[in-house]
Amino acid sequence: MIKTTYEEELNRTGKFTYTCSGVSMLPLLRQHKDLFTIEKKQGRCKRFDVVLYKRPPKSFVLHRVVEVRETDYVILGDNCINKEYGIRDEDILGVMTSFVRNGKEIPVSHKGYRVYAAVWYFFYPVRRIWKRCKSICGRIL
Repeated sequence: MIKTTYEEELNRTGKFTYTCSGVSMLPLLRQHKDLFTIEKKQGRCKRFDVVLYKRPPKSFVLHRVVEVRETDYVILGDNCINKEYGIRDEDILGVMTSFVRNGKEIPVSHKGYRVYAAVWYFFYPVRRIWKRCKSICGRIL
């Protein structure tokens, strides 16, 4: 599936399932192992939704909404330390509705998943400090 096909498939069928490439959504989605299903966005996104959005000039990113603002969103990958600001509704193509881990499909409405999303973001400040310390220590050693 080439990048422009995301939009075409969402417009044609309203959803698609794909595999993750990249590590920004670890530990939730493992690169080339787990699948995720995206459905065309309907209305405003909610906090902790995982969204597929366009990042100029031509890349597509799957990250989590961590703050809903009046005219835009703040987005963060589960394995990232830098938030992205100013993501608008028109940038977002779709919202993740489920993912497949070890052959089992898990809907985002599943209580365990919802707890994961809230707890994982709650520890964001700790993860940020930890990653920065690892980076500094790596340069010193």
